Amino acid sequence: MYDLKTKPTDSSVTAFLDSIADETRRNDCYKIAEIIKDASGFDAKMWGTAIIGFGRYHYKYESGHEGDMCMIGFSPRKSNITVYMFAYVVQNESLTKYLGKFKTGKGCLYINKLSDINPDVFKDMVVKSIEKTKENYQIA
Repeated sequence: MYDLKTKPTDSSVTAFLDSIADETRRNDCYKIAEIIKDASGFDAKMWGTAIIGFGRYHYKYESGHEGDMCMIGFSPRKSNITVYMFAYVVQNESLTKYLGKFKTGKGCLYINKLSDINPDVFKDMVVKSIEKTKENYQIA
């Protein structure tokens, strides 16, 4: 059986954020955490060693692989801040067209710095991502 590496831990979110060397990136991450908490209603929790997650859902693939994951999360990576959202939200141009400067992956939003994006649009995307996750998965 596959053992998931990304699962909730008891590590401190504050200690993790405080360990970010770049002051601008650290401050941006604190603000992103605040925006997501306000929009989602969930407290921040460390998932694995480097993802700050909010909420939790259960997934099960046709292959039989299943597990739990945060409903929305982010990680301060070396080159950007990666936000993990429901893929529909990230790929929906009507939701992202006013966001600002960013890149996307399948279910990821890549932000260089918070000042590059519109925080109100980002907050709306968080709300929509939570809604879509609740529509499509069992909430754990």
